[in-house]
Amino acid sequence: MRPWFGKAEEAAVAEVIASGWVAQGPRVAEFERAFASRIGAGHGVAVSSCTTALHLALVLAEIGPGDEVIVPSLSFIATANVVTYVGAEPVFADIDPATGNLTAKTVGAALTPRTRAVIVVHQGGVPADVAEIRAAHPGLIVIEDAACAAGSVYRDRPVGAGAELAAWSFHPRKLLTTGEGGMLTLTDADLAARARRLREHGMSVSAADRHATGSTAPESYLEVGFNYRMTDLQAAVGIVQLGRLAEMVARRRELAARYREGLAGIPGLRAVTDPPYGQTNYQSFWVALPEDFPMGRDELLAYLAKRGVSARRGIMAAHLEPAYAGARAGELPATEWLTRNSLILPLFHAMTEADQDQVIEALCAAAEG
Repeated sequence: MRPWFGKAEEAAVAEVIASGWVAQGPRVAEFERAFASRIGAGHGVAVSSCTTALHLALVLAEIGPGDEVIVPSLSFIATANVVTYVGAEPVFADIDPATGNLTAKTVGAALTPRTRAVIVVHQGGVPADVAEIRAAHPGLIVIEDAACAAGSVYRDRPVGAGAELAAWSFHPRKLLTTGEGGMLTLTDADLAARARRLREHGMSVSAADRHATGSTAPESYLEVGFNYRMTDLQAAVGIVQLGRLAEMVARRRELAARYREGLAGIPGLRAVTDPPYGQTNYQSFWVALPEDFPMGRDELLAYLAKRGVSARRGIMAAHLEPAYAGARAGELPATEWLTRNSLILPLFHAMTEADQDQVIEALCAAAEG
């Protein structure tokens, strides 16, 4: 994954620098409005990362000690970590190996009387069937981890449209990047106002708002908050990137289709694709090796590297990490199979057919043994 930056991003950053206001300010507010409008959310709150957005979501949902939150083990470890931050217990659930996502059935298998919420990850940009999970478990608070899903489509609407709480990432590995950064989108105006306060140490009025109004009144601190702010420098980049999102998604879908065509001759190879209820943005293009593949996944990665192909291991399984040794996890066969047998192939906006052919030819050669 390589970020796609151009002269427009350079100009946007230069304009912010020239303004003299580089911290959280008018560009952040503009980015929040534009992003929320693009995905069909009521409100956007720009923050420093998707991790901090998830943390704020749990705080707003009043999740805490004594509560359990169901999370997929097949996810970046931050999904589980944020539950630990608030003193609750992450409970790991299995996934559908075709999508890498939680299902209503796997969530149901992890339920206990202490379960308060579930964090539903749209893994690698593949939309999870959130409506099915909501319908099957109406008592649960549903938080969407849409870190990878900007530009993905779920039931003919953007992923995250109408979500009560959804968290987004703008890390350089994502389609839409601000270098680092994240967004929390919400439907409730009061919760959005509290999220904005919490991201700035619990301050009653932000420095940007005081500057805009010319107020000299002292701020007060209404509750213990955090330093989770985004800068105007980042937001300026995000505004430009948001305008390119449709083009970026279209290009990645073209490349993904070409990958599937080129790899179709490898018996048993499973490549990520659209679920029946939506479209992925192909933030990641992962494949899962069949059991009879001539070499193991890690051996294959080394083989590809020698041929100039920089692939990487598939999605991690958090319950297998030392940080969560002894954590609550039932039988997770699909998670363990996918994390053991999957790899993520190179995919980026400026990828040429020659670049892609190099990957396809190397993988096909490996399959021949």
